Amino acid sequence: MTDFWEMPLTELSPQQWEQLCDGCGKCCLHKLQDEETDELYFTDVACRYLNTDACRCRDYQNRLQNQPDCLAITADNLELLSWLPSTCAYRLRSEGRPLPEWHPLISGTAERMHELGQSVRGRVVSESEVQPDDLEDHVVFWVEPEDICDD
Repeated sequence: MTDFWEMPLTELSPQQWEQLCDGCGKCCLHKLQDEETDELYFTDVACRYLNTDACRCRDYQNRLQNQPDCLAITADNLELLSWLPSTCAYRLRSEGRPLPEWHPLISGTAERMHELGQSVRGRVVSESEVQPDDLEDHVVFWVEPEDICDD
């Protein structure tokens, strides 16, 4: 029997879809886009609703109403979200690639992901601590959409 995370994304139940998320928190980081080149840059500034230790949203059910920039990742819009980190399970599976060994569904624990530095834990600050004009000072290169995911 195939593990659900190996199934096509369009066949996942809502519960399976949610379980596929590794909880790294990278999608909750503020991003800047160069107006001339369209190049995207991640910052180490997280949404105010992100619990930066657990790497989970504090108000997940209401996130789309509370945070206007928050996007629901769905099978329908996944192709439009090229900015997702290369390690994102949704991106990996949409590209037909396997989940990495540190993914909680494979390792059995989210701690492995944190231990290997695959999450934002210990690396970010809340947007409530940073002025919007200072975001450029917070650009980081430890998460990029173009990175190759190492298993």
